[in-house]
Parts: sequence; C-alpha cells; structure tokens
Amino acid sequence: MAKIKTLILLIFLVLGLHQSCGQTYKFSTSGFSVLEKNRKGDWGNWSDLTLAKMMVKLDTDKSRIVVYSEVIQVFEIVEYHPAEENETDLVYAFTCIDNNGEDCTLSIITRKNQDNRKQLYINYGDRIILYNIFNLKS
Repeated sequence: MAKIKTLILLIFLVLGLHQSCGQTYKFSTSGFSVLEKNRKGDWGNWSDLTLAKMMVKLDTDKSRIVVYSEVIQVFEIVEYHPAEENETDLVYAFTCIDNNGEDCTLSIITRKNQDNRKQLYINYGDRIILYNIFNLKS
C-alpha cells in the first residue's frame, strides 16, 4: 500500500512540474501586410496594411504557434533560436512547419525605438506575412 501511495505522489509531482515548465503567450493582431517575390526573384512592395483583429497564441507546452485567422494557421515549432538583441530590436525566432507541411521561419520582433511595438513575421522564403501584434493579458 505504501508503494502505491508513493507512486501516486510521484505521478502528481511529475505532472505538476511538467505543467509548470511551459508557458502560453497570447497576442492580438491589429493588421497585416504581405511581401512577395516576383518571377525574377526580386522582392516587390509590401501590400497596404489591412486592419485585422485576430488572436495569436504561442504555446511552448505544445511547441506551436497558432494564428486564429479565417483559415486557422498552425505552425509546429521544430527549433527555438536564441534571442537576438541589438540597439533597435529584440527578436525571438522559430523554425516551423505549417499545417500544409511547408517550412517557414516565424519571428516575434519588438521594435525598441517604436515604443516597443511588436510584430510577427512569417517568412516562407518567397513571401512574408507581417502581423502587427500586442500582448493580451492571460
């Protein structure tokens, strides 16, 4: 009986510690813009900023980022890159695979010289989607 109690206690401790390690960050978007390469491989111009309010969730427990747009975009994180910081930006980057199996890099950038404005970049190599985001309180 003592072994069963000890085993149950260990299970609860392991589950409790596991749940406390990960974090979920919630953001809301205020708008988005798109940049694409042309047939020659040159970058075009950013599209006009389109107002859009949707939720974005970074879930480190599940190693994924979800953009709750009209068509939900799910990005499985395959690599967390070290944070990079310089005088103007703080960048958190992630190598991901989207729900279509396509490789991409997501970056959450804080613009220090712009009142700490945050942006989410989804870079596919031939196109980039930019979302202006702000933190939501959990």
